Amino acid sequence: MAAQKINEALEHIAKAEKYLKTGFLKWKPDYDSAATEYGKAAVAFKNAKQFDQAREACLREAEAHENNKALFHAAKAYEQAGMMLKEMQRLPEAVQLIEKASMMYLENGTPDTAAIALERAGKLIENVSPEKAVQLYQQAASVFENEERLRQALEMLGKASRLLVRGRRLDEAALSLQKEKSIYKEIENYPTCYKKTIAQVLVHLHRNDYVAAERCVRESYSIPGFNGSEDCAALEQLLEGYDQQDQDQVSEVCNLPLFKYMDNDYAKLGLTLVVPGGGIKKKSPNAAQDKARGPAAVGSHADEEEDEYSGGLC
Repeated sequence: MAAQKINEALEHIAKAEKYLKTGFLKWKPDYDSAATEYGKAAVAFKNAKQFDQAREACLREAEAHENNKALFHAAKAYEQAGMMLKEMQRLPEAVQLIEKASMMYLENGTPDTAAIALERAGKLIENVSPEKAVQLYQQAASVFENEERLRQALEMLGKASRLLVRGRRLDEAALSLQKEKSIYKEIENYPTCYKKTIAQVLVHLHRNDYVAAERCVRESYSIPGFNGSEDCAALEQLLEGYDQQDQDQVSEVCNLPLFKYMDNDYAKLGLTLVVPGGGIKKKSPNAAQDKARGPAAVGSHADEEEDEYSGGLC
């Protein structure tokens, strides 16, 4: 079966090369027909699991389309070549070709297809190079935003933000989350703005920047419905506990369902949040009162009992 498919592919390549030849009666190569044959050869090689030869056929197809000024079809062929590299686990090279395809989609005037290609490249490289994936997701978000497809842009920004948090690139994560929140506010999705505020505060506190975290909550009061929401109340408690170095209070807030059921990367930030100095334990009300009254307070109850009988029984 594989041998048959390989022979079939080779026949298509021979036909393609014939279409590219010129002669006395044929002055121009037939790029369109050659591209079609190279495309068929690529499919046959792929079916025979000959991925490197399939990649080569895709690249020749792309070149033929470029010579024919058919940029969209050339981009598709480059993308297919990238998929063949993926099958060979040559992921950085695959991403390069898909990026090239996305640029050609943009040049051709099909930005949506360009953004989808960038997202696909990001997914391919995410586990190998999260830094590159972040860049690709941000590029895709920018293309979607330019096309006013804000929901798709938010999806890409969300992926970038989570990867930045996972990689502890917290300064960049804070900026990315702010960008997300601004767009959610623009499309009037206010409840999601509250969630993004929680994520921002956790990121700022992990950056040891209490001032930025507090400012973030303060600025969110302008978002309709935030003031008085459970999100707002929880964040105020969290900031109070952090400011007072009360680890118990901080841990209690971060274990609320509101925090625990966020996206995994943000939930982890909550569960690993430690106040400056390692934190203090909450003191019981009686202990706090005794401390305020001074050392003599400890034996006060005994003194009172003695005073009751100090004058004798009569």
